[in-house]
Amino acid sequence: MINVGIIGIGRIGRVHGESITKFVKNAKIKAVADPYLNDDGKKWAASLGIENAYTDYKKILEDKDISAVLICSSTDTHSSISMEAIKAGKNVFCEKPIDHDVKKIKEVLDVVEKSGLKYQVGFNRRFDHNFKAIKDAVQAGKIGKQQIIKITSRDPEAPPIEYVKVSGGIFLDMTIHDFDMVRYLSDSEVEEVYAVGSVTVDPEIGKAGDIDTAVITMKLANGATAVIDNCRKAVYGYDQRAEVFGSKGSIAIGNDSDSLAVLSNENGVTGEKPMYFFLQRYMMAYAAEIDSFVEAIVNDTATIVNANDGLQPVLIGLAAKKSVAKNRPVTIAEIKKDAGL
Repeated sequence: MINVGIIGIGRIGRVHGESITKFVKNAKIKAVADPYLNDDGKKWAASLGIENAYTDYKKILEDKDISAVLICSSTDTHSSISMEAIKAGKNVFCEKPIDHDVKKIKEVLDVVEKSGLKYQVGFNRRFDHNFKAIKDAVQAGKIGKQQIIKITSRDPEAPPIEYVKVSGGIFLDMTIHDFDMVRYLSDSEVEEVYAVGSVTVDPEIGKAGDIDTAVITMKLANGATAVIDNCRKAVYGYDQRAEVFGSKGSIAIGNDSDSLAVLSNENGVTGEKPMYFFLQRYMMAYAAEIDSFVEAIVNDTATIVNANDGLQPVLIGLAAKKSVAKNRPVTIAEIKKDAGL
């Protein structure tokens, strides 16, 4: 049993707190910290049996009984707290992205490599039962040589404009999960990106300097082509689909819904809409990723999603962003050169 501390108890911090309490057998949350801790946060922590709730996360880093921390704070703090936690001898689970600045991510990678500690990035979709089924089939050679990968990812509604202004843009906030999924499903690296985008959902998103609808095509090192389509709003729910097409066939997944019931009558054939919210769709994936992180610590094995897996989707996201701005394909090598890597 390892003691865990959670830094940041906003929405995602609470998701992890509840999933650890309910589903992760080898971990116990000893403390949480949040600079905006209030009575509601204290009550939430107490309801899960968490002994300590702080406003200063450094108290978690100073606690010698805590061997792992979950960094669920705002994105702009991820890399700096990662560095502090590693230097304090803590294993780290960090929500995506590690940072929007490639140089800061590289600093984290270097410190992790020297430390020998475990570091995992929160790309929870790798732990979803549907996406894992595709991965297993591809690895088993069931679809042959990969030719086309398609991913559809559309949110049920756009985030608040204040969030859009600080999110880093659609490619580093939303599509970053899909970039990771392309790497995961293909087991290959992206070499070139061409992206087009527009504002079709909310003009305020455009005024904030972002887009809300995009299509991205990618050339992969294994010769396959990947295509992602994104939109900030799908009126029918949280749309999460994927397909890998190859020389021997294809494997595809559709959306999860509350049931598979289909009503057929004189008015037509009607099924359930997709689950509406990402927490419904991926709740068990969140539990599985933390369980995997804890087991890597307990058994001294490699984490499934390492620090480099946190870097690569950011490079792809920056390439997509530059592609839209320049209206041309952009290679990952060009982005690395821009970043001095």
